[in-house]
Amino acid sequence: MTSPRRNYRLLTAAAIITNLGSQGALIASAFAVLDAGGDSGDVGLVAAARTVPLVVFLLVGGAVADRLPRHRVMVAANALNCLSQAAFAALVLAGHAQLWQMMVLAGLGGTGQAFFSPASEGMVMSSVSGEQAGSAFAVYRMAMNGAGIGGAALGGALIGVLGPGWVLAVDAGAFLVAGTLRAFLDVSHVPAREKGGGVLADLRDGWHEVIGRPWLWTIVIQFSVVNAVIVAAESVYGPLVARDSLGGPGPWGLALAAFGAGTVGGGLLMTRWKPRRLLLAGSLGILPLALPSAGLALPLPIVALTVVMFLTGVSVEIFGVSWMTALHQEIPEEKLSRVASYDWFGSVGMVPVAAALAGPAESAFGRSAALWGCSGLILLLTLAVLCVPDVRRLTRRRSDVPVHGSVQGEGSVHGAGAAGALPVPGPAVSGSRVPGSAAVSADAEGAVGREG
Repeated sequence: MTSPRRNYRLLTAAAIITNLGSQGALIASAFAVLDAGGDSGDVGLVAAARTVPLVVFLLVGGAVADRLPRHRVMVAANALNCLSQAAFAALVLAGHAQLWQMMVLAGLGGTGQAFFSPASEGMVMSSVSGEQAGSAFAVYRMAMNGAGIGGAALGGALIGVLGPGWVLAVDAGAFLVAGTLRAFLDVSHVPAREKGGGVLADLRDGWHEVIGRPWLWTIVIQFSVVNAVIVAAESVYGPLVARDSLGGPGPWGLALAAFGAGTVGGGLLMTRWKPRRLLLAGSLGILPLALPSAGLALPLPIVALTVVMFLTGVSVEIFGVSWMTALHQEIPEEKLSRVASYDWFGSVGMVPVAAALAGPAESAFGRSAALWGCSGLILLLTLAVLCVPDVRRLTRRRSDVPVHGSVQGEGSVHGAGAAGALPVPGPAVSGSRVPGSAAVSADAEGAVGREG
């Protein structure tokens, strides 16, 4: 078995294991805070304690992952996550967990995620090549989404039977197993890194890679807002609408599960469909993301809302796989993680702000108007991105054109800022984070559920 293919299988298996544990741990951490006598505000403080270091260290994490062997960065981050979750579990099981302790441990988890995520995305991108890359990314995302759905369901059930402490302990064990698998990744096929001028120089270099491609920075800006308003709509307003109009948490949980099922269906679709105009197809797939907020604003009956959520999940995967494929073919391999860190930074940076402003916005404008505003922002920003010529023109390269090189393929974008016109076109990174219903809590907690 070739090294990249072996790496892909190890990465996929490890991602399944960590997503199974992390999705349940997101629920468990909230219940641990409540069981310790905290309230919803305390739950928010623990979530913020995880999100802040994630945002602060993401860019540094990207530079470090391009400077050191990525698999070592991933294993070190997994070790930190394992130890912090094990300590969290021990405190909860002993009945002595205090709010400040939970915040510190959550902050350590967010720090680990900040270094892990860019390294992981770079590693995934370097593990596939050629015309099968899109299908490989679809299978990878489908495995992660499926594990996330199963992890949330299993975690919720285990919390009811065993309590949150044991679910946190299971998550620590998942990080241990996944980190062990990642220690066996082979990076012998990755070109040796050239010595650079330091972390700041690496960050500037990564910034130039992003800003030199209009299709890249416009979509990152788009998702900095799209992710934030989706989190506000579905993590803040969604439960309130469910309580007042849909029949409570049960129907809302069904709608969220439908979104998760849609992402799996979308992954299956993208294993077969290979749109030629990658970002045009992907950006059109973002337009349906405006529908859940509109459905909550009306509100739609639960059956109709569930259908909307499922279709939205499918459309999210059309974007996700197309985005990963575009980045894989356009970004130089040695700069994968730096570009990934800017992508992640844009994706999660505004989430805490939106979550904090959701309540005041509801008080000022009313819940329905706030939800319509979320829907309108998604439509407006997506239509604006579709006006960018490079977004419409960037196309999938022919299979005979090298992915990691300076040869420009027939389908590459032409013109200033297009990857094919830059000195070093190449591969890399996974995509802008589309939280969507099934992953909203993960984004609010610091993107744990996407793969840790």
